[in-house]
Parts: sequence; C-alpha cells; structure tokens
Amino acid sequence: MTEEKLTKFEKARIIGSRALQIAMGAPFLVNLEKEDLEKVRYSPIEIAKLELAKGLVPIAIRRKLPVAD
Repeated sequence: MTEEKLTKFEKARIIGSRALQIAMGAPFLVNLEKEDLEKVRYSPIEIAKLELAKGLVPIAIRRKLPVAD
C-alpha cells in the first residue's frame, strides 16, 4: 500500500502534463467564470493547479513498490 499523498515531484509532473493539455486546447475540468480566468490571468498552469486542488485531474500515478524477498 502506498500513501494517498502526492510528492512534490508527482505534483509538478501532473500540473505540467495537465497544463500542456490545457494549452493545446483540452477543455477545463473545473467551472471557471470570466472573472476567475482573469484572476489566474488565463494561465494553463494556474488552471491545472486549481483542477489538482479539487481532485479533478484525470492523471494517475503508478509507483513501483520494492520487491519483497
């Protein structure tokens, strides 16, 4: 069993991957009004951070576990 908490490296990878998807035209998974988009300055990275904070990012992490002898 692994922890449910993401490491800072996993968070960075997820945010970067999702921000790239958003920049390439993927739809937002969080509802944002025009004021909200202006607040985050239309930044794909900030939108990806909002999605991650709400648990809406469709990216899974697979961790390799050590082999028990």
